Amino acid sequence: MSSRNISKTVIKRLPVYLRILDNLIRRDVEIVSSRELSLESGFSAEQIRKDLTYFGAFGTRGTGYNTVFLREKLLKIIGLDQKTKIIVIGAGHLGTALTRYNALKNPYVEIVAAFDRDLQVIGQKICGIEVLPFDQAPEIIRKHNIKVALITVPADSAQEVVDKVVENGVTAILNFAPAKLHAPEGVHIHNSDLTIELQSLIYYSTAEEERLSRLKQGAEEEKSQKMLKLE
Repeated sequence: MSSRNISKTVIKRLPVYLRILDNLIRRDVEIVSSRELSLESGFSAEQIRKDLTYFGAFGTRGTGYNTVFLREKLLKIIGLDQKTKIIVIGAGHLGTALTRYNALKNPYVEIVAAFDRDLQVIGQKICGIEVLPFDQAPEIIRKHNIKVALITVPADSAQEVVDKVVENGVTAILNFAPAKLHAPEGVHIHNSDLTIELQSLIYYSTAEEERLSRLKQGAEEEKSQKMLKLE
């Protein structure tokens, strides 16, 4: 089946399965069932089997999946069987944290360089990775055939950054800027807005009864204000 026919939601679940397999292999677990993968991932066993079937038959009915074999297959499917060279654009607090984490904890990528326009951070090193002027990004992208970029710049300059990196060969972007970005067909942008994620999470920190009570109180106050204006 062509990758064009496989939904983005399926592709996004594959790294989840890979992370679970990494953990299982570290614990010397040799065989895992779809039910056990379901318990670890939160996805149904049926969904997991369906996702994997898109790419081939990797398990044995009644036995399960060999963890090492399935991991190797997923690495090739995702494209992680070789290290992927990436760049980070924006070396502020978030960019620095992402660069440091991926340099130390992500064995599947190699960060070639980080870029910024702030003269105070240009020339500094993050885990041995030098922060270069953004003007040098096109040269580095072409020299190392970079296809993936992480963007952690302010919203008002994010589109300009996207246009420049895409122009020079980047085809996949993980965007942390709070802005809706546009790119030509064939360029994939995944957005990660940490502020929205936090705000939506806060919803679950408040009991439903309390939220309804506040809404009711607000409606009553609004009604009272309208009554006072009428008087």
